[in-house]
Amino acid sequence: MLTFTAAAPPFMKNAWLVACPRTRKAVLIDPGDEVDEMLATVTRERLAVEHILLTHAHLDHVTGVRRAVGALNVPVWLHPDDLPLYDAVVQQGLMFGIRCEPQPPPDRFYEPGQQLTVGDLTIRVHHTPGHAPGGVCLEIGRELFVGDTLFAGSIGRTDLPGGDHATLLRAIREVLFAFPDDTPVHPGHGPDTTIGQEKRTNPFLVGQS
Repeated sequence: MLTFTAAAPPFMKNAWLVACPRTRKAVLIDPGDEVDEMLATVTRERLAVEHILLTHAHLDHVTGVRRAVGALNVPVWLHPDDLPLYDAVVQQGLMFGIRCEPQPPPDRFYEPGQQLTVGDLTIRVHHTPGHAPGGVCLEIGRELFVGDTLFAGSIGRTDLPGGDHATLLRAIREVLFAFPDDTPVHPGHGPDTTIGQEKRTNPFLVGQS
């Protein structure tokens, strides 16, 4: 599995390209302000992006959707519970003093048990609400792309509209902690980690497994 990432100010949010090494077919996860760098990677690595997958609809994870759709002409996926957030991206920007443009509507909504196939890769979608109502984590191969559900040494904030602390902890405990301890975790901000590392040392989660 091939992975490429980039982040850009002001939020330094990680976007991801995940590709099948045999076919070069790929998905783009959470295009934001770093979208031009990610599109340059698509060209440089000769990737064929087939889907744009959103882990949730907070503005830093969606501000590059319009640019990505225009360049790639592929469907955008979102959990239906986050559609109100997605439709309010302009208003979200105002909360942070940032001017945001409306993004194109999602083309498809994740369903329970959703799976996608991209080249030789199977992508399984896991609903993990709490940071946002429609937050999801993407299981690709034996790795997890978790958006803002879980970070190295921390968890997603729950003080934004639609957030709920108890719901987030339950999602991490019941969904993510069901994976083996050596499972790589790629968060939406900051460095990579593993499930076992967060079980052992994350101050929000120690004793939650």
